[in-house]
Amino acid sequence: MNIDLSQFDNLELENIGQWPRTVKVVTAILIVVAMLFAGYHLFIVDRIKQLNAISTDEKNLRQSFQTKYHVSANLGLFRQQMIDAEALFSEQVKSLPERHETPGLLDDITFVGTSSGLQFETLSWQPEVFRDIYIELPINIEVMGTYHQFGQFVSEVAGLSRIVTLHDFAISQVANSDNLHLSLKAKTYRYRKGE
Repeated sequence: MNIDLSQFDNLELENIGQWPRTVKVVTAILIVVAMLFAGYHLFIVDRIKQLNAISTDEKNLRQSFQTKYHVSANLGLFRQQMIDAEALFSEQVKSLPERHETPGLLDDITFVGTSSGLQFETLSWQPEVFRDIYIELPINIEVMGTYHQFGQFVSEVAGLSRIVTLHDFAISQVANSDNLHLSLKAKTYRYRKGE
């Protein structure tokens, strides 16, 4: 098809019916393309953005549903785990000393130390440290003995019926002696019970 560009000269809008056929076809194609372009940008672009937003919301809702479904499907298991955790917590709280039992803890530590062959220099309570749900009861301990006696002492303290943790170890050589000096902080804990 050979298009003669001279056909586009001297065209008047009032006389569209007299335009050559190829000019009418090209003009119609341009008008259709312009309408499609305008229609796409006026109507379809916003709908595509809306569709993408709804698709994102759907994905989020599906994930939320799956999470909630998993929780609800395993609700019995979660309740049992909660009961088990509360029982375990209750058992752990029982292994914390009560206020009236803390002096006996010093006796237990003294007994463990002397049975390990250690000589006590210091064994004293420090001020209580209040935490969210428990109270820390620190004890300063300074003893003299051999390295193996220290090991036996630490092992036996760990085996006490009450929870006792050991912190801030410092071992030094005692002058003119084969003995060592051990300084440490023992901590036991008491449940606050609304104190």
